[in-house]
Amino acid sequence: MRMMTLALGFGLLTGPAMAEVVRFEMTAPPRPALGGASFGSTGAYEEIRARATIALDPADPRNAVIADLDRAPRNAQGRVEATADVIILRPADAARGNGTLLMEAPNRGNRIIGQLLNDAPRTGATRMEGAADAGNGWTFRQGYTLAWVGWQGDWTPGSGMRVDVPKIDGITGPSREEFVFDNTTSPAQGRLTYPVADPSSLVLTVRARQDDPRQRPADMAVRLVAPDRIEITRPAGFDAGAIYELTYTARDPLVLGMGFAAFRDVAAFLRRDGTASNPMAANGRSVLTGATAFGVSQSGRFLRDLLYLGFNEDERGRQVFDGMVAHIPGSRRSFTNARFAQPGRNPSDHTDRLYPADQFPFTYAVTTDPLTGLRDGLLRRCRTTATCPRIFQTDSEFEYWGARGSLTVTDAAGRHVDLPPEVRAYMMIGHPHYAEAQAVANRTQSCVMPVNPLQAGAPMRALMVALEAWIKEGVEPPASRTPMVAHGTLVAAPAFPGVQGMPAFTSHTPAPLLDLSQMPPAVTGRYPVLFPRLDADGNAIGGIRLPVIEAARATYTGWNPRAEGFAPGALCTNTGGVLPLAGTRAERMANNDPRPSIEERWPDRAAYVAAVRQAAERLAGERLLLPEDVQATVAAAEAGTLDRLRTP
Repeated sequence: MRMMTLALGFGLLTGPAMAEVVRFEMTAPPRPALGGASFGSTGAYEEIRARATIALDPADPRNAVIADLDRAPRNAQGRVEATADVIILRPADAARGNGTLLMEAPNRGNRIIGQLLNDAPRTGATRMEGAADAGNGWTFRQGYTLAWVGWQGDWTPGSGMRVDVPKIDGITGPSREEFVFDNTTSPAQGRLTYPVADPSSLVLTVRARQDDPRQRPADMAVRLVAPDRIEITRPAGFDAGAIYELTYTARDPLVLGMGFAAFRDVAAFLRRDGTASNPMAANGRSVLTGATAFGVSQSGRFLRDLLYLGFNEDERGRQVFDGMVAHIPGSRRSFTNARFAQPGRNPSDHTDRLYPADQFPFTYAVTTDPLTGLRDGLLRRCRTTATCPRIFQTDSEFEYWGARGSLTVTDAAGRHVDLPPEVRAYMMIGHPHYAEAQAVANRTQSCVMPVNPLQAGAPMRALMVALEAWIKEGVEPPASRTPMVAHGTLVAAPAFPGVQGMPAFTSHTPAPLLDLSQMPPAVTGRYPVLFPRLDADGNAIGGIRLPVIEAARATYTGWNPRAEGFAPGALCTNTGGVLPLAGTRAERMANNDPRPSIEERWPDRAAYVAAVRQAAERLAGERLLLPEDVQATVAAAEAGTLDRLRTP
């Protein structure tokens, strides 16, 4: 049955039956999506762009967790409003869809899921206008209804998707910004998250590395050029990667925690509302039968917070999402639900370490914090309301070096923790934090090793199929594949092979306990961070080992140090490295490389392709690759492009 679009109009109000979304206003008529392309049995898609306004009752305990909601301005009904950008791509013929709403939380206002699941280029995945922007069209061939809802309410999404939330005039308080410019421009400009209340409160320091003492050189200066913009005159003696930290008295905080409610309420509206206001409704009911939330990196961390704060329960006590995929969050959450919050902050080795985006609890199970005595877990709230979804947490190897990934599968003392039955965890061995499907190994100024180009689209597609079967049919998904203490694959000090060109691993992202009553926050304790055990090539073990790792032509690391001139030794944020194997035994011996050469492993191309095929088919048997991706993997091996190296 085709969706009825003519009745939807432009500025419709929902009725009182769905008071959480009080307006759903389309900003343009529904239009053919992706150049009118047709996708298998699903057919063509339509695009809807809209603005959804929610109205929250601060007294409702499901909303009361939002910081400063009780102080925000209210409408005539005593509710607090926020308005979110919404984009929907739906099957033009609803009967040909799979009934599942796949709703992505935008990453800094950007749509990412098409890059990951459809192998679409970055610009295409963001634009999604022509047929080429669909990439391989996998999500569309599956029949998903895709939706995006803006949740980030500060300025950092720029022109991307966002939510407009109220500010609280007249409140002031301490705030802090960090800038790492990775260039030598002086003076350098920076934008502040909040306007400055008192210009005399600005205090600027500089240091080379996070653990170094803060300095205030005489030749360094800061000037306020607008209420939320500064200009820094940079001092001599500090390189491009120096850390500039500004503390100041800010004013007019935003109620950024409302972004969680916007994501919750729009999902509940699209999934359950049967009125004509809902573009997913027909014949008095929504055509959607299920919903899965998806987030990548920053938005994966947002989903961990959404779960922890109880926002998988709507205002009527119903479960919102049946499934949840948090991709590459590590053990982090987000700095969103707080006064003077900064959702864009990403705690890493060299940047943003002292922002409270990674504090206890770290894992899904309820555990005890040995440093504070608190007992908590990401599933604690949804367990009490019976609203926990089926969860996949999928991490790259980088998350175990640069995002404290071990804390998702240990307690806060570093001991093994079993994941709850609702949760599976998967690590992509040898993968950087994120790469596009078109990436190849390149060198950059700021990192020592060539940048790791591996992309996780193929295993993620297989896992999405497994998640659907788990939700809809009760079919257990593949067992977790991630390093664990109990398996001996998560260790305190991994042994690195002595490979020429592989720099020493000298730094990682720690897990500090922060005293937030001080500004800057003080570190009052540290949680143990563990790392993957490595094989003789320097590749990790314990996760999903794709053919590019199993039939190796290079070592792929989940870490890559910063280069000289860019805070050397600290980790390049979100980046891995790659070191090709020697082509011949003679070359290997000349370089004193302990790793067997390509010719010693694979005497000819046919032997190499056979090894790739065997590895791919084994993963398919384990439901970690789809048949179409087995074929694509083997074809890439035959073409010599599977390893994404620039060498033949």
